[in-house]
Amino acid sequence: MKSVYLCGFMGCGKSHIGRMLSTAMNRRFVDLDKYIVTAENMQIPEIFDRFGEPHFRQLEAKYIRELSGGSIVATGGGALLNDETARFAREVGLSVYINTAFEVCYERIKGDSNRPLVVNNTPEQLRELYSKRADIYRKNATYMVNGNTSDFVIADEIAKLVKYFEEH
Repeated sequence: MKSVYLCGFMGCGKSHIGRMLSTAMNRRFVDLDKYIVTAENMQIPEIFDRFGEPHFRQLEAKYIRELSGGSIVATGGGALLNDETARFAREVGLSVYINTAFEVCYERIKGDSNRPLVVNNTPEQLRELYSKRADIYRKNATYMVNGNTSDFVIADEIAKLVKYFEEH
């Protein structure tokens, strides 16, 4: 059984869809950000403040490797931007980009003080970041699904991809 790594911009629905998939497919669900907080005994803003974003990205890469045993993993918004980490995810599992419109993502994340990139950037800067990352998500994911439809449709489409992927 391969792990499924959900990627996409902050607020695209990775955690919500991941929990739905976990229930539907009877698999362990891991929210990578929460996993890091527990493992490091620090909140994400504290990790960013004390060690910087590059260190946080290294932690994401480290823990993604630990979660390669069939779990449904909601990665952080930047976790699969690293080509090496993304390649690992594709080799040991299935990486799925949930392509959700910026406006939807922004409505979900605005005002979230636990997201350093949201706190430290204007909406315009976040839109620019979204645009830059979209191309990288497309390049680094095994598959892309439309995140602008119902949660049930998204989860069902990913479940079908996983089934097909594991059968072939």
